[in-house]
Amino acid sequence: MDYRVIKNNDLFLMTDKNGDIAGQETPNGLYMKDTRFLSRFELSVEGRRPVLLSSAADENYVATFRLTNEHMTENGELILWRESVEIVRERFIYGDVLYESVSLTNFSTRDASFALTLGIDADFKDMFLVRGFQPADRLGKVARREAGPSHWRAEYEGSDGIAKAVTVRWDLEAATDSESGDLSFAIRLGPAEKRVLHLTAAPSIEGAEPKVLEHAAALAELRRDVERWRSGAMSASSDNPVLDRLYERGVQDMQVLLSDFGFGPITVAGLPWFAVPFGRDSLIAALQMLPLDPATSLGTLRMMAAFQGKEIDPWKDEQPGKIMHELRAGELSRSGQVPFAPYYGSIDSTPLFLLLAAEYVHWTGDLASVEPLLPTLERALEWIDSYGDRDGDGFVEYFQESAKGIANQGWKDSEDSVVHKDGRFAKAPIALIEVQGYVYQAKSRLAPILEKLGRAEWAAKLRAEAAKLKEALDPAFWMEDESFYAIALDGENEQVRSVTSNPGHLLLSGILSEERARQVADRLVADDMFSGYGIRTMSTEATGYNPMSYHDGSIWPHDNSLILLGMSRYGLLDAAATVADGLIKAAGQFEYARLPELFCGYSDEIGYPVSYPVACSPQAWAAGTSVVLVRAMLGLEPNALEGTFKLNPFLPSGVGRLSVRHLPVGAGHLSVELSREEDGAVVATVVDNTSGLRLEAAGNARVGIRN
Repeated sequence: MDYRVIKNNDLFLMTDKNGDIAGQETPNGLYMKDTRFLSRFELSVEGRRPVLLSSAADENYVATFRLTNEHMTENGELILWRESVEIVRERFIYGDVLYESVSLTNFSTRDASFALTLGIDADFKDMFLVRGFQPADRLGKVARREAGPSHWRAEYEGSDGIAKAVTVRWDLEAATDSESGDLSFAIRLGPAEKRVLHLTAAPSIEGAEPKVLEHAAALAELRRDVERWRSGAMSASSDNPVLDRLYERGVQDMQVLLSDFGFGPITVAGLPWFAVPFGRDSLIAALQMLPLDPATSLGTLRMMAAFQGKEIDPWKDEQPGKIMHELRAGELSRSGQVPFAPYYGSIDSTPLFLLLAAEYVHWTGDLASVEPLLPTLERALEWIDSYGDRDGDGFVEYFQESAKGIANQGWKDSEDSVVHKDGRFAKAPIALIEVQGYVYQAKSRLAPILEKLGRAEWAAKLRAEAAKLKEALDPAFWMEDESFYAIALDGENEQVRSVTSNPGHLLLSGILSEERARQVADRLVADDMFSGYGIRTMSTEATGYNPMSYHDGSIWPHDNSLILLGMSRYGLLDAAATVADGLIKAAGQFEYARLPELFCGYSDEIGYPVSYPVACSPQAWAAGTSVVLVRAMLGLEPNALEGTFKLNPFLPSGVGRLSVRHLPVGAGHLSVELSREEDGAVVATVVDNTSGLRLEAAGNARVGIRN
């Protein structure tokens, strides 16, 4: 990863490894609401870039950069002996303010005098423009720049009528240039002397200026917030150090990606490019987070409900009842130059919304929080049965209407992701296999909830619809010669016969017979699909296979996590252990043991996972994979409506022990320990249970309770 990124709530900073934003030609910057508020933030000593010693942002909300000076002379006169001054930049974000301290220590036996310069600028560019994805028809302008001895400020008037500004403040006297944004500090240090420069950068929108605290107070508040959240979340430890690092990294990443847009906590999709709510991504991340923080599910459901489609608007691919795909707040979106405020072009957000509502209740038993959402759920179900199934064949399919929208509207949304065996791109409307599974899971899992709420007739209707969908699935999608399911049906109802990972999501849904589930799992861990590090998105035997592609042979951890959870649900524990082994092995090769958004699909025979060059990291549903790993190993399936939970544990080959503490479920928490016995069997022991749920063993699982 050639950048460093930190985030808190709705503000994030991306820099190079030196800690710099080196001008508009790079995508680095200080971002909020899809807008780059700082496009330059560059430190120099006597006009030269410091030498990097180390940099880290492993805590996600704090970054540290350790640098030193070059050897510097002018006209034969010594200015600074090389490596005589240590420069430590420490920064964090709290309360929508960036805080930075620059510590300067003279390790020389001589006095050190030099100019420390910080170059600042703000271009207020929309994220789409920074990424080069979208030309602008019209833009606003930087209306004002001003500078004083202790502050610099830029103001912007947007074409969307929104006023934005950013103010940088510091606590040492500086010479400033309001146009160039260069701050120059005259630094004099005696031997062993240390000075600290404190800076803040505070974006504002429509005059709403954030409160700027003292550095120490702000950092203390930030750490308290982090600890408060962590103290209520599940912890996990094992005898495998890579698994432990992977889990801790995943939890930290999930936490830093949480934001609150007024509806409760919700994960944004990923940094740096997708720091916004996404229907599909945020819903799947919330599903993954159920064992960690069920409150995220409620925040996600409430936000999605607030932006549910209300009208037919082809520009935004919107229809009544549809759940949004992506919500952008930048200038291009707000001025209507792109259709993302919000955009509705995803086929799976609506069934995933319903699915999450159902899984949340089965996990927690919290009917009271979901009951107010019933009208929203009803409209979403109506969308599935009408706009989602335009040809009335019983399958949900997508068709792009927006001229600037997305053509492929499943999670594999690149233009070449749904491809026939002969290399032809499938033509819409397209019915994706996994979406049918989501619809089945949503309807079948909502039915008992509706019964509890006194809506028996509605529940019976959903059960009948789910049964009909299950019956129709095999005749339409099963490929007998492959012993596997097609990825999709195209606009002519022709099977798209490439072998892909998509059917693996059916395992999660429960739509498959035991025989079909075993066949699907066996193919997914066969050599053409499983690389040794994970399940590929496409078989190596498929015409469209490309290990370096985005969706046609790469490996996506979140994709693997949903398949893994499905394998666990069906009791296919050997296949589940294979997938878990691969993911843990891959994580050990990435910085911080962080699974990225995706990586290339090359076999593990080359000795390491190959990075995908522009993968988001951290990314929400990749981070959530670590939580799913732990849940799948437990084989935990709660049924809070009936007051029970099941355990059907397994351990991957490199793990002999797993201890899970304070897992939120039901009305309280569970603590469970897994261990591998001498005969190889895995035993689960419940060591604490305040959930109000009663343990039931699944299959031949060895489970017990410690009194």
